[in-house]
Amino acid sequence: MKDIMLDLETMGTSSDAAIIAVGACWFDVEKKTIGSTFFEVVDLQSSVDAGLKMDASTVMWWMKQSDEARGAFDRKGHTLNYVLHKFQQWIGDSAEDAKLWGNGASFDNAILSNAYSRAGLIHPWNFWNDRCYRTKKADRPDVKMIRSGTHHNALDDAMSQAEHLIDIYNT
Repeated sequence: MKDIMLDLETMGTSSDAAIIAVGACWFDVEKKTIGSTFFEVVDLQSSVDAGLKMDASTVMWWMKQSDEARGAFDRKGHTLNYVLHKFQQWIGDSAEDAKLWGNGASFDNAILSNAYSRAGLIHPWNFWNDRCYRTKKADRPDVKMIRSGTHHNALDDAMSQAEHLIDIYNT
């Protein structure tokens, strides 16, 4: 598999937003399959300590989300550096060819790339392999997304988005 769908849960909407969860899955458009998955909760304080920012309106938005969505953060998160290293390990040797899909050209991928920079690390994918899921779904509004799991859970959203992209390419 060469494609990864990424979803972040954040405390802001700018490229320097504090990250609170990272979810991702490998997927194969041609075989119509989802591969291995990645999910980690990030300690919010470690995101802020790295120079990432919180936005009051996003915090207020999170307060209005479902108990299930907020429940992912009930457990203790890992430091941002730990999660970034784990994500790099999860991508592994496929990093050179991995295409990283995010929901918005300026959102998931840009925020994660910025987090790697703030942590003094090199992000584990090539910038020319950034892909925009939001653009693809806007081009095909006739292909409806079938959401599974908890909406605003980073892993569940990444998997739903990957399934939707697979449907878009195969419809």
